Amino acid sequence: MKILVINAGSSSLKYQLIDMETEKVLAKGLCERIGIEGSKLNHTPDGGEKNVIEKDMKDHSDAIRMVLDALTDENYGVIKSMDEISAVGHRVVHGGETFSGSVVIDAEVKKALEACIPLAPLHNPANLIGIAACEEAMPNVPQIGVFDTAFHQTMSKEAYMYAVPFELYEKHKIRRYGFHGTSHKYVSLEAAKMLGKKPEELKMITCHMGNGSSITAVDGGKSVDTSMGFTPLAGVVMGTRCGDIDPAIVKFIAEQENLSLDEVDNLLNKKSGVQGISGVSSDFRDLEAAEAEGNERATLALSMFVESVRRFIGSYMVKMGRVDAIIFTAGIGENTPVMRKAILNNLEAFGIEIDDEKNAKAIRGAQMEISTDSSKVKVLVVPTNEELMIAKETLELVK
Repeated sequence: MKILVINAGSSSLKYQLIDMETEKVLAKGLCERIGIEGSKLNHTPDGGEKNVIEKDMKDHSDAIRMVLDALTDENYGVIKSMDEISAVGHRVVHGGETFSGSVVIDAEVKKALEACIPLAPLHNPANLIGIAACEEAMPNVPQIGVFDTAFHQTMSKEAYMYAVPFELYEKHKIRRYGFHGTSHKYVSLEAAKMLGKKPEELKMITCHMGNGSSITAVDGGKSVDTSMGFTPLAGVVMGTRCGDIDPAIVKFIAEQENLSLDEVDNLLNKKSGVQGISGVSSDFRDLEAAEAEGNERATLALSMFVESVRRFIGSYMVKMGRVDAIIFTAGIGENTPVMRKAILNNLEAFGIEIDDEKNAKAIRGAQMEISTDSSKVKVLVVPTNEELMIAKETLELVK
């Protein structure tokens, strides 16, 4: 069975075609600048070279048709016809409280996704456009929605509620939702396999650390707490996002800098985090290079990121009573040994010991344990694969 995984943005569309018998990626690609002059498709078949197809894409329907044409092209395609695509799995950012798992998309589901637009105004409309485009191009192929928020729907009310008037929760559903759920679920399942145990037997902390970062407490295979909140702005310090701050700062900045609420929101989302502190970059590789040259603000930015991650790890250890494993994933988590070392530094009293030699080797997509033999808490590096997780969830439903 071959499953097409779609991740639609406002002017872009990423895709992978996966053969679920082998879990092999047959082809992947990216449609860029949809609806904008200079649109193009980057298509790469497995084992082949990247093909760049420059062609106007006025909307996502055009993009989907170009993707299907590329997949079936006689020169660089990987299937003979669209009939080989058994289902389409869509990454959907926000499912609100309605969806605690993946679903077959129908009229009622789309109506519920539209109701979630106020919670994800930048992402859910694009996701719905991608779904509509696939339905138009493949009317008889099942469409499955896989939600970033679904994995965190197992949190208790004490964990997800905010201490604002309860009426605001009832009217507007203001609460902690959490994000990166597909990634946290995937790496927690992979970690359980590595440890030779069932997810139900383990208490884990999963650290998805990239330009956007979130930390999740996974108890018995279920999310019981997570660092991101009502939006992905909350939690740890990130590339350009501020993470947790005193809410009164928003009003203070608006008044002192004569900014609108939208302008403050933009500042906190796109001009803050390690980029705002360092003045150098949101890329941790640039920050490490600047630190090596003696840039004190780069050092401060990295230290603030480390401190914020440690704060959540500590609180989740208390919450769950014990921790069997800590998992690092995503760009920083998988590829930056110095960050992993700094985050878990001096935690031997809590049974956490990193093997420096193993840690140094765990880069470039390696799945491995980096803790010492005597460490009571296992420390693992697990490359995330959200597309494969989406494909697996899709397969489970269409079976």
